[in-house]
Amino acid sequence: MIELRHIYKSFEDGNEVLHDISGVFENGKTNLIIGQSGSGKTVLMKCIVGLLEPTSGELLYDNRDFLRMNKDERKLLRKEMGMIFQSAALFDSLTVLENVMFPLDMFSNDTLRDRQRRALFCLDRVNLKDAADKYPGEISGGMQKRVAIARAIALNPQYLFCDEPNSGLDPVTSLVIDDLIQSITHEFNMTTLINTHDMNSVMGIGENILFIHEGYNEWTGSKDDIMTATNQKLNDFIFASDLFKKIKKSISD
Repeated sequence: MIELRHIYKSFEDGNEVLHDISGVFENGKTNLIIGQSGSGKTVLMKCIVGLLEPTSGELLYDNRDFLRMNKDERKLLRKEMGMIFQSAALFDSLTVLENVMFPLDMFSNDTLRDRQRRALFCLDRVNLKDAADKYPGEISGGMQKRVAIARAIALNPQYLFCDEPNSGLDPVTSLVIDDLIQSITHEFNMTTLINTHDMNSVMGIGENILFIHEGYNEWTGSKDDIMTATNQKLNDFIFASDLFKKIKKSISD
């Protein structure tokens, strides 16, 4: 579980981007941060993973305050994190198997044989074991994202962070990635946090959602709660398209 308590973030120019953000991201659930471009959701994600330092507040990883940790303590905690970037961020010069093994080679004391076995297990989990000897340039964008997921779970993380995981993918492949992230989250009981503006992801796998508007925590709930939500800012964001407006109207009627 990750808990945010009264997180503020200001920059040197005096611009306060995050204003008193509090929320809980639960184990075994797909937790989403959503909001318009410029709302502060990317800044919040960067604060949570330690790329930015909040101006004030508390950031608890299973009751461990990340903001009060020293450098070595933060380094140990980061070993419990997996990351899926907006671009797959694979190494072009390494095979698929070598890409998945990369964090194991960096942080694991296991033998080479055990590291290979773990990497192949992760590739098998995302249905890419047969692509182990290929290079990233030889596989599709969707397959690259699946490799990125396999790499992210190689160290068996407790916390999985996904930055726009469906960026650049077609709708069908996006659904595959969403389903895969959700099933892995449930299977390994991870705290998964997804930064997204993809409404299909929100309505498909949004088990716990934090909606940020202009740097404020405007609304929290689940995908089911969205359909009956009365928050106008949330409705303006979620139901901006004609399709979602029709869905909302059909439920209301």
